[in-house]
Amino acid sequence: MIKKIGTKLSFNEKIGYGLGDTASHFVWDMVGFWILIFYTDTFGISAAAAGTIMLIARIWDMVSDPIMGVIADRTNTRWGKFRPYILWMALPYSVLAVLTFTTPDFGTTGKIIYAGVTYLLLMTVFTAINLPYSSLGAVMTSDSYERAGLNSYRFIFAFIGQFIVTGTALTLANYFGGGDNAKGYQYTLSLFAVISFALFMITFKSTRERVKPPKNQKQNLKEDIKNLFKNRPWVILFFVGIISFVMFAMQNLSVAYYFKYYINDGEGVQLFNVIGTVALILGIPLSKPLSERFGKRNVYIASSLISGIFFILLYLPGNENIYTIYILNILAKFTYAPAVPLLWTMLADTADYSEWKNGRRSTGLVFSAATFAQKAGWGIGGALAGWLLALYEFVPNMDQSVESLNGIKLMVSVFPGILYMSCAILLYFYAIDHKTCMIMQEELDKRRENEN
Repeated sequence: MIKKIGTKLSFNEKIGYGLGDTASHFVWDMVGFWILIFYTDTFGISAAAAGTIMLIARIWDMVSDPIMGVIADRTNTRWGKFRPYILWMALPYSVLAVLTFTTPDFGTTGKIIYAGVTYLLLMTVFTAINLPYSSLGAVMTSDSYERAGLNSYRFIFAFIGQFIVTGTALTLANYFGGGDNAKGYQYTLSLFAVISFALFMITFKSTRERVKPPKNQKQNLKEDIKNLFKNRPWVILFFVGIISFVMFAMQNLSVAYYFKYYINDGEGVQLFNVIGTVALILGIPLSKPLSERFGKRNVYIASSLISGIFFILLYLPGNENIYTIYILNILAKFTYAPAVPLLWTMLADTADYSEWKNGRRSTGLVFSAATFAQKAGWGIGGALAGWLLALYEFVPNMDQSVESLNGIKLMVSVFPGILYMSCAILLYFYAIDHKTCMIMQEELDKRRENEN
């Protein structure tokens, strides 16, 4: 009988790992849901300038993300390759989060420069902590479906963080600010940053790395990059990730405008986001059983098609049909939820695939695709949201034109729905099915057993 490496993970370790994404989301969701409306309505720069800042940061990510992946793969400490970055980067991540949501007393040009610098630095440190964190999930166990379960824990806790942030951020900002939105955002981020730091420390203490690269593997960056781009399943997931996060960013950043200017209830977006997050949390536990029954690829395809349709249907209700809007959002989020952990689980499978085919494992470099896709998607989606607002002649803190309101509706519904459905086309060509996963796992466990 083959002895599998770390096949089963303890409940405490799964919880500890999941809390790391709660920590991340206390900051990431402030960026993902509120940064654009913060920049336009509180910080005081144009939507086009804000969108351009996000896009410029993505150009830098094309360099920083793979560099971080290479660095992590070559890190060797008593804590492992990936865990130490959670320890080292938690404090810079927390401090930069506060600075990003601080409004300086500068002119327009000075504010744009300040916003650009703090946003770029925050995204750089996000890479330095989130890429190793994501890679960690691939080396805690060698079992693909145990990873699916681990990532289900991860995203349940991630969306608990999202639940808190989207449900309380505006209320806390109003409370702390007392009418001063700039002060309110800064104090709210200070609170979230402290919580984020504490949770990252729990993740560091409670997790362990078990899956190691082959002992005879020599460091060869050229070979690692060559193998990466020959890894067709990885290439497919790279583009699926970018498209998915463009969709998430465009919708999440636009929904605050949708409620403030179309529904005429700016703070109502909190309840809308909270209920949508509850639907996500309820749907995520279906990921592992569905993927074991139908295969990870097939679940992802079905999720993208069905939820994409529900997102598109959000365009139809008028602003008085609030119950219909809520129901469609719940259905869209619930049917999208099972696919959320699968991108990260499938990326871990592509790291196994490379080791299986080529005898080389570069987990950090593989997961640099995930962090790049995440940030590129948010950057492109954020840039598109900002530019589309400008194109539709959005004017902050004013009644909007019919054209502007229609543009905001499209950005919440039709555009993201079509983008997400397009992922199904790419995933049709993804070749790592259930049978291949089992063969890979068995053969790799044999190799590792023979090395020990």
